[in-house]
Amino acid sequence: MLGNSSVTMVGCEFSVMRCHSGTLIRKKTRITRVESPLMSERVLLYRTESGCIVECGEKCYLLESTLDELVARDDLEEHLRERIRKESALNKRVKEFGILAPIGAQEVWAAGVTYYRSRDARMEESKTAGGGDFYDRVYTAERPELFFKGTASRVVGQGGKVGIRSDAKWSVPEPELALLISPTGKILGYTIGNDMSSRDIEGENPLYLPQAKVYTGSCALGPGVVISSESPLPSTEIRLEILRGRAQVYSGSTRLSAMKRHLSSLVEYLYRDNVFPSGAFLLTGTGIIPPDSFTLAHGDEIRISISGVGTLVNVVG
Repeated sequence: MLGNSSVTMVGCEFSVMRCHSGTLIRKKTRITRVESPLMSERVLLYRTESGCIVECGEKCYLLESTLDELVARDDLEEHLRERIRKESALNKRVKEFGILAPIGAQEVWAAGVTYYRSRDARMEESKTAGGGDFYDRVYTAERPELFFKGTASRVVGQGGKVGIRSDAKWSVPEPELALLISPTGKILGYTIGNDMSSRDIEGENPLYLPQAKVYTGSCALGPGVVISSESPLPSTEIRLEILRGRAQVYSGSTRLSAMKRHLSSLVEYLYRDNVFPSGAFLLTGTGIIPPDSFTLAHGDEIRISISGVGTLVNVVG
């Protein structure tokens, strides 16, 4: 579950039977719930100009570890909670340290057609090329669509400029829940991803997918990663807002409950017969697609929010 949660010692009740002067006496004792204030706070990991920073509650802690060193740990949540117990809190907020994209040597991959809305849009955009049936078949297939999205050099963070291809006429953002995965295939946490897409290029021929998806500034991640061993709730909301000249030109939302695929299954297929020495990010697909009449323009502001994670803001450069 993303967001605040409590860890408790589960209360229990037992009875002691005593006999006194022939009278049976039942004594009940209840163990009360004990809540840990520290464990009830979510842990967010940021990569900044000053290094990796952990935010827990309203306090921030600077770590002497690189992102790659931290992602290598399957016990990352427990490790970070233990680290911040021993560290002194900073007297600044994390945004004052210059937030960078939360990526090191990890590759970014993406899953496609995991929402019914995405299936419909992909079928419509590619029907004239004869590829519409492909997307219907992959939506219902056991094997998901997975494709390489980018490396760190193509990824921007909070406030960075995402790109649209100069040879594309129909470009859209794709707001997605992104998974941070360890080298062993364990889901370490969640962040916000923007899978920028050139819909006209992909629609012209499905074999053009890499060109429609992989280019400079084609992906955004951040602001930080919620480090959690718990799965996000199906009710988790994803929202997209696009501003042009400070006026809203599009907004939409969906929930994870609309996703057809299971997160663990997507990760299993990604790591099947594949090795990720530094771990990986996996964008899990989009359920929010602007109408066919809409395309991004330079200067547009893209705001993607996921409940319990935060808001990722980027401008089309």
